[in-house]
Amino acid sequence: MTKRPYMVLEWNDTESNAKGWLCAYNFVNHYCGGGTRMHPTVTKEEVVRLATTMGYKYKACESQTTGGCKGGIAYDYKAPDAKKVLYRYLVAMAPYINAGVSIGGDLGVDYGDVLEILDELGIGLPATKAMKGDPKIQQNIKDHDVLCEKTYDGFKMYDMITGYGCAAALDEGWKHKHHGSARVVLQGFGCVGASMAWNLNQLGYKVVGIADVNCLVECQDGLDVEKLVKGRRPKGELNPDTFEKNYRVRKNSEWLDVDCDILVPAALEDVINKDNAHKVKASLIVEAANIPTTEEADKILAEKGIDICVDFVSNLGGIRIYEVAIFGLVPCEPTAIVEDTVRLVRKQIRRVFEKAEKEGISTRQAARILFEPDVFDTPDI
Repeated sequence: MTKRPYMVLEWNDTESNAKGWLCAYNFVNHYCGGGTRMHPTVTKEEVVRLATTMGYKYKACESQTTGGCKGGIAYDYKAPDAKKVLYRYLVAMAPYINAGVSIGGDLGVDYGDVLEILDELGIGLPATKAMKGDPKIQQNIKDHDVLCEKTYDGFKMYDMITGYGCAAALDEGWKHKHHGSARVVLQGFGCVGASMAWNLNQLGYKVVGIADVNCLVECQDGLDVEKLVKGRRPKGELNPDTFEKNYRVRKNSEWLDVDCDILVPAALEDVINKDNAHKVKASLIVEAANIPTTEEADKILAEKGIDICVDFVSNLGGIRIYEVAIFGLVPCEPTAIVEDTVRLVRKQIRRVFEKAEKEGISTRQAARILFEPDVFDTPDI
């Protein structure tokens, strides 16, 4: 049985209608980590679910230093005052950040903006008292800040690492039961979706559909991923100027209707649910987004024999890069970071699929057994 979260806080903005929450699911060594998302649909329940998932994700990350948390703001991330709202949210959460709650970026929130605001507030990179007093970690933090500006395949490190990890999960999950390439549909074209599409193209997969906030573009002969990524608009939007004449442009709500072998939800939560799970054509789902599948949908997908590369294993790249950089687990340079993340994701996906197959259970059940959090520490007081 999943334990209840350690702490849930609510915030009400005094200068807008924004509302926000912070959930610390579990502390490990007085420390927990997770992103902050901003979207009009964010709810307290969603933040709690995301924080719980982060606890499992850090376990899958083999972390001995960090538990899971999550922040969420119910507000339009495209609004002109979105960054000011984020600033006021972080001011409200400052006492908890100083007590070992390390919150970064997520959907609608740029990690660079978070770090900029925390620097302005005099907090800097969130750290416990022990971390602040450790000269080696303090040097690692400086190296991490330099790493944030470095690129890999043209992407900034934090913009690509989760997507490349998800591509590795997809490749490992697909090859566990199948041979050869496959047709992929991605729902979401933000940093994760775009970098994942780029890497899948490198790995020889055919991306036949991409949906963003505005539309769905499809081509069974394969989309020109490189052209679409390079022409991408801010906030993860496809640029129609990069569409070829043979592309079919459809409503973004029709992403489940595209014939494919692998389906990748890479944006919002609960997009595969009891009302549409029966429409899934793919034999494999790779959860690049956090909590994109509801429990009701899980049951339907299991009955259909559809495998899932579970979110807290597939998309752990964003926390793994932080973990290895801050705690000095691998050299703080792009190639070493990417190789480490890809190796870990492949290893854990393999463990999940092998356990599921051996015990006759779903991959979700296997992942929850393998990576259930077992440390529930206290804040840094």
